[in-house]
Amino acid sequence: MSIEARKILDQGEFPNAVIVGSNDLDEHIIESLKTQRATINVWGVGTRLVTAYDQPALGGVYKLSAIRKPGGPWEHKVKLSEQAAKITNPGILQVRRFRTEKEFVADAIYDLELGLPEAVTIVDPLDVTRRKHFEPDAICEDLLAPIFREGKLVYQTPSLEEIRKRVQQQLGMLHPGMKRCVNPHEYPAGLELRLHELKTQLVLKARGER
Repeated sequence: MSIEARKILDQGEFPNAVIVGSNDLDEHIIESLKTQRATINVWGVGTRLVTAYDQPALGGVYKLSAIRKPGGPWEHKVKLSEQAAKITNPGILQVRRFRTEKEFVADAIYDLELGLPEAVTIVDPLDVTRRKHFEPDAICEDLLAPIFREGKLVYQTPSLEEIRKRVQQQLGMLHPGMKRCVNPHEYPAGLELRLHELKTQLVLKARGER
């Protein structure tokens, strides 16, 4: 219908008239319409954006990763599970994102107590044979920022416009294959090698194997 509407508008000498598409649109319907070469200029996404239509419930769980007595050192903790994906990562955690000038490459989860070596290796927690290596001069940034410290707010919330610009900039740094709706590529994220080794030791110890 949009293709026919565009023809009618152009024939009527209204080339600048805008065609708006609406009615329960989501990313899958929009992708399908684009594939069919729909001549829609504006996408009116409402219901399925503000109501989390395809995932109406968000499950969240706090899990202990480290503990310390007043004035004492941090003690790393791990929670066991029969499912490898549910075994927690120990430590005071931070995430470092590596990138090139044009594209994000991978994220490294590391422990602030252990720190990072000059050259960083990350290990896929679900497949320890999958690893990525980064040289000391690799471009990177840490992602997690403290919000409260000792009960006091230490973070300044950015404006909505600043948030919007950052989201657009960050999405633009992802490979197109990771943003497609059907069978997207996985973005590499893993444990820094020393954190991976520490986690393995704690799991084996908790299971009485070492």
